[in-house]
Amino acid sequence: MRFENAIEVDVLCATGRGEADCDAEGGGTACFTADGDATTAGSAVLGRDTLRNAANSGTPLARPLRVMFIQTDMRVGGAEVLTANIIRRLDRERFAPELCCLKERGELGESLADEIPIHQNLLTSKYDLRVWPRLTGLLRQREVDAVITVGAGDKMFWGRLAARRVGVPVILSALHSTGWPDGVGRLNRMLTPITDAFIAVAESHGRFLAENLRVPRSRVTVIPNGVDTRRFAPVPDVAAIRSEFGIGPTDPVVGIVAALRPEKNHELFLDMAARVVRQIPAARFLIVGDGPGRASLEQRSHQLGIADKTLFAGSRSDIPRLLAAMDVFALTSHIEANPVSILEAMSVGRTVVATNVGSIHEAVAEGQTGFLVTPGDAYQFADRVTRLLNDPLRCQAMGAAARDAAIRRWSIEAMVGGYERLIESVYAGKRSEVRGQRSEVGNQLLNTS
Repeated sequence: MRFENAIEVDVLCATGRGEADCDAEGGGTACFTADGDATTAGSAVLGRDTLRNAANSGTPLARPLRVMFIQTDMRVGGAEVLTANIIRRLDRERFAPELCCLKERGELGESLADEIPIHQNLLTSKYDLRVWPRLTGLLRQREVDAVITVGAGDKMFWGRLAARRVGVPVILSALHSTGWPDGVGRLNRMLTPITDAFIAVAESHGRFLAENLRVPRSRVTVIPNGVDTRRFAPVPDVAAIRSEFGIGPTDPVVGIVAALRPEKNHELFLDMAARVVRQIPAARFLIVGDGPGRASLEQRSHQLGIADKTLFAGSRSDIPRLLAAMDVFALTSHIEANPVSILEAMSVGRTVVATNVGSIHEAVAEGQTGFLVTPGDAYQFADRVTRLLNDPLRCQAMGAAARDAAIRRWSIEAMVGGYERLIESVYAGKRSEVRGQRSEVGNQLLNTS
């Protein structure tokens, strides 16, 4: 039996629904390739040209491994910042990173344009099936050795499916949340068999992927998020930074750095601010980030009577300076995994008050580097913030402890090293697999001669 639709064939192969099943762990059962011919599941996901040549020779590649990161776009956000940091720090003697934005580049993409090849505008709408030939053509033309999809949705689906179709040796998926926008739907779960590893950003996040999304535990790799502790460092004099926003040098400041999207729950931040102002009238509230919710949030600040206390800074490239201008960093999200904004705030030496969701408890030590509150509880949130603002010495001591914790546990060097080791180990395993298959074929030929 032959299939005419290449997309249909690849999904069937990935889910084990072709005429012969494709084993979920990638082991030796028969499986239909995109060309419609039966082969083994192991070889179906291996590079057809580059990887086979390297494996047959048994020698290292003559060039660095070409790694394609696939995102929707690179507008400023936590996952996007992490992706940019990883791209910039990969060892160029071993890796040649590239970036594919299915839509537009975004601010971070523009900042990377002079450093690496960037490809964009492959997807015009959710149902634009032309993304399939565009993406497969791109991966084939660029001779990609590893694909890393960042986040769920279209990029995760099309990125992995195209990589499998072309025969990219290494297929990885990095997830950064425990729900929207990283909710992994049925179609994406169907492609689990062709994914070499799912990257979780914290230990509890890894358990979530295995227990809630049914990702095989053997395919979950935990690489904790990291922060550049040299860039995100304490600033001795913050008066000049505050003056840019009309904030007095001694005014208490509570801030949040997050895209203005529903899952970040800025409404809770504003509700907390309204409660804090009743007890500390001089308090100011700095909101850094932009997004579709800005107009409604500005309107809400007026309704709560705190518009004159609330500052919307928009998207900024000087995040370390703005964090330094805060006394307390707040994060009010409904859903998170291991948010980089908290690590950045800790690295600058800021005490954190955050909702106890996802893996935040692994970063924020209750009563030592900050406080964790019940999601959605404005009263509890305001109480913890007020305590800190009324006790500046304790707030400063907890901030110093947060800085120490960031340096010890959440370095960017450890994060990048984790990605480097994972890419190379999967690639080396595929080379060994090809050599083993080649040896087995040789033995079969000898036995039949």
